[in-house]
Amino acid sequence: MKKVFLILSVIFLVNHVNAGTLKSMNGDGMKSFEIKRGVNLSHWLSQDFGWEPKYTFIKESDIKFIAGIGYDHVRLPIDEQEMWDEKGTPIKEAFDHMTACLDWSAKYNLRAIVDLHIVRAHHFNAANDGTSNTLWTDPAAQEHFVNIWIKLSGILHKYPNNMVAYEILNEAVAPDHDDWNKLMNKAFAAIRKLEPERVLVIGANMWQIASNLKYLKLPQNDKNIILSFHTYSPMAFTHYTASWTPIKKYKGPVHYPGQIITDENYKKYIDTTDAALVALAADARDFYNKQRLVEVFKEGIEFAKAKNLQLYCGEFGCFPAVDRKDRLAFYSDMIAALEENNVAWCNWEYKGDFGIYFFDSKKLKSLEPDYELIKILLKYKQ
Repeated sequence: MKKVFLILSVIFLVNHVNAGTLKSMNGDGMKSFEIKRGVNLSHWLSQDFGWEPKYTFIKESDIKFIAGIGYDHVRLPIDEQEMWDEKGTPIKEAFDHMTACLDWSAKYNLRAIVDLHIVRAHHFNAANDGTSNTLWTDPAAQEHFVNIWIKLSGILHKYPNNMVAYEILNEAVAPDHDDWNKLMNKAFAAIRKLEPERVLVIGANMWQIASNLKYLKLPQNDKNIILSFHTYSPMAFTHYTASWTPIKKYKGPVHYPGQIITDENYKKYIDTTDAALVALAADARDFYNKQRLVEVFKEGIEFAKAKNLQLYCGEFGCFPAVDRKDRLAFYSDMIAALEENNVAWCNWEYKGDFGIYFFDSKKLKSLEPDYELIKILLKYKQ
């Protein structure tokens, strides 16, 4: 094991020296927050499904491992219901673990993005869950949302600007782009009063898709902004058999690269009267390769360049139900697509069914690290 960790440590240093890292600048031109390759610490302080005991799911040893294999940052999703009870009282144990994680990250020289993932008035998957969001119609819910960030800033402001950034909201799903713009700017202004140089991560409306970045109305002359998008295209492949999406109804095969669903299989297995299924499989007959993956977020690249802001893919990944060879080919092309276009990234996820560990879908438990996948993501040799 000592030999393995020595090799990983050397690779970690090489990766950092050669990273070509994206940079955000503070007011005096000094480097403030640098990221290139990250991983999401999901299903811990956000979307806890009870797969493992909550507060031992992520430990200091995990953060040490993440740094050791070559990541330079973590994205830490948090949910309102995990951090505050229904009366608005902070859940001490949750906040203790959040700040411990940030302390561990600093210890191992990892940057961290605190991502407000879900609030009681807004869930990105409400449409599929059969629920609705009140955040866009209820002024009290909007004020509460801004106050959440005021409270978080009161706790997190002690962390240096070059170590911790804030993501205002994960995958906003507002009925109108201006609804998101208004709330985002209100929260942005509240944070800026308290922390003038904190790096803030802002995503596009409608699940953070890159093509919607152009609708953002950003604060003027603020360079401490990272533009974020998420991509899971093609959904028929990356979410194949996933129970929480309509694509679960498709019973035919999928493949990557190439045509995800052949014309023959589309006709055989897609119920064209099912609007939700048809929508998710809309691009499945396209020919997918690295260049096609780039086309998905090309508009985001152009928008970020025009705004002179860095671009960040905060989520991407592939459910392991597909053929393993195809899955690894997808990850290889996705990493190349992002890095060749100078886009920082954060794969979904560390532990869990999309994770960099093998996952037992029956026992709902992460097993040993998937070093073949890790090698593709982080370009190191065991």
